[in-house]
Amino acid sequence: MTRRPQWGIDALLVLMVVIWGANYSVIKRCFAEIPPQPFNALRLTIASTTFYAGIRLARRRALDSGGRLSPVFYTVSPLTTRDRIDLLWLGLVGHLAYQTCFAAGVNATSVSNAALIIGATPVAVATMSAFVGHERIAPLHWIGIAVSALGIDFVVGRGASFGGATWHGDVLVMISVVCWTAYTLGAARLIARHSPLYVTGMTMIIGAVPYVLVALPQILRIDVAHVSAWTWGALLLSAWLALDLAYLIYYTGIQRLGPARTSVYSNMIPIVAMTIAALWLHEPMTLPKVTGAAAVLAGLFLTRIGRQKRLRESF
Repeated sequence: MTRRPQWGIDALLVLMVVIWGANYSVIKRCFAEIPPQPFNALRLTIASTTFYAGIRLARRRALDSGGRLSPVFYTVSPLTTRDRIDLLWLGLVGHLAYQTCFAAGVNATSVSNAALIIGATPVAVATMSAFVGHERIAPLHWIGIAVSALGIDFVVGRGASFGGATWHGDVLVMISVVCWTAYTLGAARLIARHSPLYVTGMTMIIGAVPYVLVALPQILRIDVAHVSAWTWGALLLSAWLALDLAYLIYYTGIQRLGPARTSVYSNMIPIVAMTIAALWLHEPMTLPKVTGAAAVLAGLFLTRIGRQKRLRESF
């Protein structure tokens, strides 16, 4: 049986890469007027509310059409006890912990550092997937992991002087990668039975509630009079595009293509983010950063070849 090409979802995943790559510079600029955690709390509130409205609308449309709705937006599978437990921990790890570390990390380091560290996510996903028994890693795959690790060392060890001004932010972004990896693999089982809209929306709501409660005192201290219209607009677009649309695309990709192939699109995010940061924020494109970017991408390419070779050997 020949599988139909997935060009549509691939094109959407490229759009996701552009959105997430640009989002680094957008939020970095916004942090100059709104501190990271209250900014992220407001962003999560907007995105979670939008997801909740979308879930309600999808359910209503499905009932009106007799269940004839794309599985991206609605499925009829009932929630089991394990599903509810998974939704809870995925919300706390994939949104509360991830967003806390991500926002604080991006604020404390450069856009290019953060993007390059996040760009190693496919390696983390593949390694964790092998660790929990989802797939075996070929020798070439391990070489790719080592090359990517060397690339990160160039970025945070030489390019940013690890242990210097940005070490705190670099470490926080690394922790966010671990959270995102756990969330990606944990959500894969749920998305096989439930719609990406429901899984992404419900886990975001679960993570957003404690996040907003903790950040509420900082939200109330925001000097609204000194926040520009540009920042408010960027806040809305970051919520709707980077959290709502891009998350939905990402987990639709996991549903259609699987976590390994979908996560490979993260390879392109550092290139988009570094280019936009250099042109917009005038961040320097130093030789260590360019070398690190090349090494990270080379390592990710090797892990991709290693996975394909292992898949061919399994048939």
